[in-house]
Amino acid sequence: MVKRFLLLLVLGLIAAPFAVAQSDADCLGCHGDASLSMSRQGKNISLHVDAGAFGKSAHADLGCVACHEGFNPNELPHAATITPVNCFSCHQDHQLEHYAQSVHGKVIEGKPVAAGCVDCHSKHAITKITDLEPGRRKEFDLALCSRCHGDVAAHYLMSDHSRAFASGVKGAPGCIDCHGEHAIRAGSDSLSATSRMHVSATCLKCHLDNPEVRARVGPSAGFIASYEQSVHGQAIKNGNEAAATCIDCHTAHEVKKGANPASGVAKQNIASTCGQCHGDIRDQYEESIHGKSLARGITAAPTCTDCHGEHFILSPKDARSPVAAANVSTQVCSPCHASVKVTQKFGMANDRYQSFADSYHGLANSAGSVVVANCASCHGVHDIKPSSDSTSRIHPSHLAQTCGKCHPGANTNFTRGAVHVIPASGQDSVLYFVANSYIVLIFVIIGGMVLHNILDFLKKSRRQLAYRRGELQRSHVAHRLYVRMTVQERIQHGTLLVSFITLVLTGFALRYPDAWWVASIRSISTWMFEFRGIAHRVAAVVLVTASLYHIYYVLFVPRGKQLMRDLLPRRQDIADAVDILKYNFGFSKSKPRFGRFSYIEKSEYWALVWGTFIMGLTGVILWFDNTSLNLITKLWWDVARTVHYYEAWLATLAIIVWHFYFVIFNPDTYPINLAFWKGTLTEEEMEEEHPLELEEIKRKEMEQEHQTPKA
Repeated sequence: MVKRFLLLLVLGLIAAPFAVAQSDADCLGCHGDASLSMSRQGKNISLHVDAGAFGKSAHADLGCVACHEGFNPNELPHAATITPVNCFSCHQDHQLEHYAQSVHGKVIEGKPVAAGCVDCHSKHAITKITDLEPGRRKEFDLALCSRCHGDVAAHYLMSDHSRAFASGVKGAPGCIDCHGEHAIRAGSDSLSATSRMHVSATCLKCHLDNPEVRARVGPSAGFIASYEQSVHGQAIKNGNEAAATCIDCHTAHEVKKGANPASGVAKQNIASTCGQCHGDIRDQYEESIHGKSLARGITAAPTCTDCHGEHFILSPKDARSPVAAANVSTQVCSPCHASVKVTQKFGMANDRYQSFADSYHGLANSAGSVVVANCASCHGVHDIKPSSDSTSRIHPSHLAQTCGKCHPGANTNFTRGAVHVIPASGQDSVLYFVANSYIVLIFVIIGGMVLHNILDFLKKSRRQLAYRRGELQRSHVAHRLYVRMTVQERIQHGTLLVSFITLVLTGFALRYPDAWWVASIRSISTWMFEFRGIAHRVAAVVLVTASLYHIYYVLFVPRGKQLMRDLLPRRQDIADAVDILKYNFGFSKSKPRFGRFSYIEKSEYWALVWGTFIMGLTGVILWFDNTSLNLITKLWWDVARTVHYYEAWLATLAIIVWHFYFVIFNPDTYPINLAFWKGTLTEEEMEEEHPLELEEIKRKEMEQEHQTPKA
């Protein structure tokens, strides 16, 4: 080999003045497959070229001199240092411009580039990566990048992306899919595809925009895209680089599915993942009953994403958020605490949410109030603990303080009584007795009214039909009007009518906030709930004021005194009720004759007096809750609330079934008795409904007529 080199050297010296390398063959004469090297200026210079590899490269159609310049025919065979190869002399496209600005090609303070063209493309065995099959391309890409980024490549190889790629899954990403080819920039560079400002768009490029990838992943396209609308995505969009992006939860290179226990988004790891930014909240959660249960391996226990969501995480102040004040009880707490399956499995009471939903807090919450207490108001947000824990907000020693956040001045009486209680469930014997007594009372009274009115309706309908057929003849009476209600009495009645109907509508609107007629009103505006409460209280004041005036009227006004005397119950009323039943059943042919007020009007009047007193008393207790709870304890406040609710049903049904029937649907007065409006009855109506009063009026008129001296 040495002899060959000396021979070539001599021949070169002789031919130097006349010869210059003109072809690849001339170059390969020295730079062929033989391993030649020489020392020049103290540097070992390889003269070896793999001619076979070069012949297969992307530059095989070019000669050596196409890249290597600076030959001098006076040197043998050329100078030790020739002009460095400049790829830019041919490759002037935009990719090389991107490379010059990339993390690999940017020249900083005169330092050499981090990676030149030959570091990735090699010197002579150049391969055009874009000509490779996608799978081969990513293989080449990973092998190439791992030369310098071995630690990152090791993480990538542990990822689901790498496993998918190894399994031949189309669309599985390699290095260049995320980082690019020539325009690779540092993650801290705001123009980088992997910068915090752009990394979500890079991920969505496959997970949302690539149909092949989108069809294989479990989450829907909407779920994936929802990140952009989340509080994190919006913060990034507004320039807050500290907000969480895809890589904060899923990591940058070692991406794993949530089903993998090693994943940052596996259920048992989510709190730690979120804790990277929300460390104080993580610490609270880990001390809570939920965090401790999850740490023990109870995967049904909730973690951050169960309450806040995964991608579409919104601010608690956003009305769409599941943890917004109006939603947290129904959307976050109830799915677990109202689930029979979950509560039975873990031995929890399954009526907690229902009792909340039936309480004033729950009803007001459903009706749209955003200031009323919800589950989190009492139990906490992240630091939820059982009542047996001495550090819990709902421990008996802390209840007054917890209630006092909304009810200033709450004392120990405030908390005496079951917090979560359903009156008719039997949890508390007093409430159970009150609730069920009212239920029985309502069925007996209203049921009796319905039966009474059905018999009355059938009897009167047959008689009206007989009049129409001519089977019965109406008695001829004078065309005369008799005063039934004075103007003052009609005003009292009108005030009672308006206030009572307002109380019924606004009261049941609170109790049944999801009823169709309530929901349609509530949808008008968020202030409708506040308006409902104001209207209910104003109507209550009007009703009580009218009642107080009525007391004055019947005690001090002569006509009022007579009204009270006529309304007092008598033994004859019982006999009349029995006789009307005999008449309606057909056991008697004659109908009982009534005076100014029959047992029908009397029972209604005294029921109204009783109901007004009970509703007024319990209403005051409920209205001034802070004071009443401190005085009578929560148990008796619950009793007042239970009575108020069932008495409202009893009064409403009684008015509809009893009063509305006799005033509106009674066949003798249909379509309506207008005495409440005109104040008078015809002589025919008096003869039919109040014959004894009519006789008394005529008797007094005759007496007066006889006593009046003739002119």
